Amino acid sequence: MAHVVIIGGGFAGVWAAAGADLARERAGGARDLRITLIAPNDHLVLRPRLYEPEPDLAKVELRRILEPIGVRHLRATVSTIDTARRVVVADGQEVAYDRLVLASGSRLVRPQGLPGAERLFDIDTLDAARRLTDHLRGREDFTAVVVGAGFTGLEAATALASNGRVLLVDRSRVVAHALGPGPRGEIERALDELGIERRLVTTVTEVGDGYALLSDGTKVDADVVVWTVGMRASELTRQIGDRLDHLGRVPVDRRLRALPHVFVAGDTAAAPFDEEHTVMQACQHATPLGKVAGHNAAADLLHVPLRDFTPGPYVTCLDLGEAGGVFTRGWDRKVMARGAEGKEIKVRINQAIHPPVDDAEKITAAADRVHIELPFFPRAEETPAPDA
Repeated sequence: MAHVVIIGGGFAGVWAAAGADLARERAGGARDLRITLIAPNDHLVLRPRLYEPEPDLAKVELRRILEPIGVRHLRATVSTIDTARRVVVADGQEVAYDRLVLASGSRLVRPQGLPGAERLFDIDTLDAARRLTDHLRGREDFTAVVVGAGFTGLEAATALASNGRVLLVDRSRVVAHALGPGPRGEIERALDELGIERRLVTTVTEVGDGYALLSDGTKVDADVVVWTVGMRASELTRQIGDRLDHLGRVPVDRRLRALPHVFVAGDTAAAPFDEEHTVMQACQHATPLGKVAGHNAAADLLHVPLRDFTPGPYVTCLDLGEAGGVFTRGWDRKVMARGAEGKEIKVRINQAIHPPVDDAEKITAAADRVHIELPFFPRAEETPAPDA
């Protein structure tokens, strides 16, 4: 019996399982194809929502997605991928595969050699987000230093500002450097409204009990220091090949194949978006990447036509706490909605990323929709004029 193995229980891994089941259905319900998803946890964690005040709401039981579509969940951690033998080793157990989907995600890069690094908090995982929430629960007027003024840092800082004083620190000369100038004005206005202080061209050099030392020599009060800087693909990518991109991701073709028997999806895949851009490490790309990679891994065994990965329009939606939100379209990140309207779109997106559960027909149908048109995205002609 042929076997598709999927490594990873995040967006890409879960949707790869559903995509593989879709290919199985297209082959006439070929139940002689086994699908196994290997992940150590019992939940799909909705990482884009971990900045919210109750992180335990940002999870979905894997069994409610996998069991209805006949996918086995092996609760284990993969340490080795042997592409020559077509075997993975998970908690000491060898699991043979005919086709493999690597969707093991990414991780936050923590600082090395930083005095007091053990005192740092982050929101990269559910456990980490719980730790931060528990540390601050019931406290008001705390002081927080957030390191990194990128996407995650901005959402963390603006969320924390509802109950405390926040200092945002970044090495760049501008806030949200990676997001470009498009939404920067809206972001700066939101930070001003929330009273968030910025210290640019600066980083944290030491974390102590109740303080943080900055690279400019300043010592600031800090009840909590939140690290949000740097993401890198899972180290398992190194076992697929040596030719990785700057984020440690595996280059793939338009069908997300990296090797004859290996497909790659999500944050581990360096898939082309267009002639100029590569996909982002974000759920808006991880979900369609997973659907296509899983489908193709199974289709390759079942003689079903494979699908090309054709990315949908690139959008960005940033939650700015009590100051609202900002929604952009395109790689120049043209602002389409701001303030309360931007916040409403962000809330709806956070709801929309939840996969269907307990219903095989709905799960498989969702796997067939690689790109979902969300009707609440405003069109350009509906965009309010920028503030004067």
